[in-house]
Amino acid sequence: MATLSFKGKTFVQNHHLSVKYHQLVPKKDKSLTDKISLNDNLILHGDNLKALKALLPTYAGKVKCIYIDPPYNTGNERWVYNDNVNSPMMQEWLGKIVDREDLTRHDKWLCMMMPRLKLLRELLADDGVIFVSIDDNEIHHLRMLMDEVFGDGNFVTNIIWQKKTSPQNDAKYFSDNHDFIVVYAKRRKRSNSDLGFSVKLLERLERHDANYTNPDNDPRGPWMRGDFSVKTYSEEYDYEMVLPSGRKVKPPRGRCWMTSRERYKELIRDNRIWFGKDGDSIPAIKRFLSEVKQGITPLTIWFSSEVGSNSEARRTLKEIFSEVDLPFENPKPVPLVNRILKISTDKDSIILDSFAGSGTTAHAVLDLNKEDEGNRKFILVECEDYADKITAERVRRVIKGVPNTKDERLKDGLGGTFSYFELGEPIEMESILEGDKIPSYLELARYVFYTATGEEFDPTKVNEEKNFIGESKEYEVYLFYKPDIEYLKSTALTLDRAKGLGHYKGKKRLVFAPSKYLDTEYLLEYRIDYCQLPFEIYKLKE
Repeated sequence: MATLSFKGKTFVQNHHLSVKYHQLVPKKDKSLTDKISLNDNLILHGDNLKALKALLPTYAGKVKCIYIDPPYNTGNERWVYNDNVNSPMMQEWLGKIVDREDLTRHDKWLCMMMPRLKLLRELLADDGVIFVSIDDNEIHHLRMLMDEVFGDGNFVTNIIWQKKTSPQNDAKYFSDNHDFIVVYAKRRKRSNSDLGFSVKLLERLERHDANYTNPDNDPRGPWMRGDFSVKTYSEEYDYEMVLPSGRKVKPPRGRCWMTSRERYKELIRDNRIWFGKDGDSIPAIKRFLSEVKQGITPLTIWFSSEVGSNSEARRTLKEIFSEVDLPFENPKPVPLVNRILKISTDKDSIILDSFAGSGTTAHAVLDLNKEDEGNRKFILVECEDYADKITAERVRRVIKGVPNTKDERLKDGLGGTFSYFELGEPIEMESILEGDKIPSYLELARYVFYTATGEEFDPTKVNEEKNFIGESKEYEVYLFYKPDIEYLKSTALTLDRAKGLGHYKGKKRLVFAPSKYLDTEYLLEYRIDYCQLPFEIYKLKE
């Protein structure tokens, strides 16, 4: 497999591993739910690389579909490289706007994308799939980068989306009317028993059946002509046949018939071959409408008449935010993301968008749930300051209803909830050892409970004396911790501490501690799932 080289690659190949885990801090006032939970629809505000890392403890291997619309790197977006990579060269890049005059803009873009794609891959389920919108500025680089991260054998397709219909008469060379959507599976499905990704069929519409006719009044109903010759050559299937008119024909050059002589005769007797009304046409196989798939295999060209355009997306945003000038020149239409969801998700799937922008992905998820009574969940990540006032506000409005829209379903409101989180402080070894921002018991309890269970943390349930921090659907959760280095160096889960957890209530015990002195036999006996305290916070500084 060919590999892609770019400036800074050696520094970012494993950068995702060094990114600190951050707390996900719930914001009740910005949420739209009675009970904030990591199991709800989520909107996360903060750097998307750090946010993806923070999601791993809860969502690794669980996301069915990822759709991202990263900067196209046209030179006009004025995006900023902000990944604090440990390299003097890349420190020079920090905080500087990437524009068309930047001779390293492609390198910076690839350095930004690589660690994010690696974390996105970890979040995908084995049967999951990622769709990435892009244009000609980076399509060639993106394909090679994704080949490297996902494996070239997991490339699925490259979709062409007609983003606008009007020509650009002021274009220097060609009017740019399409974008690409690159599709990779976590693992392609290679057999019926394989657990990898497989695409779902689209709903058949009346226009799909328009080409089925019944010129010979076959009692089996309408049918369509299919080519009786195939490209895969076999000498056994390369034979001469006599048409009803008496004319003799052979397959086209380089091709052969699709069946053997014997099977061909059976098809004749079964009236499955059509030679035209005069009996002198090249044979065609009759494919009956009653025998076709119940859906349509997706095509690789998506027209705006089917999935919307940029201008349609702008009109939708204008209906939702009639009073605000929005900073989005090329938002994606809801029907486009809706199509992606229909061919890649189930009714209970989790969908992630880590470049959330105007919130189209959440809108599409809620819209499809309304349409088919599904229970899909979305996770949005947005780093810009408008995460609350635009991204989350759009979701609030489509949930509650948009009075001035022409869309009747949207007018009534799509329903649903979401929990809003912001990235908190990292919990890191250096800060603890230096006494800087050392987390309190309650802060760490909240973090480990959220990340381990995905459920809302209730500080009133905490009993620090008994090391108990709460109860989830599956676990009683315990935390042996003090913001004290000597305690962390000397404390372990021992047999006495295991016995001291109290009477077994029927749920497993999830126990966080700096270390343990119990073997597997005792852990099983006391129904304990042991988790070493994250980030090696108990270790001595070297």
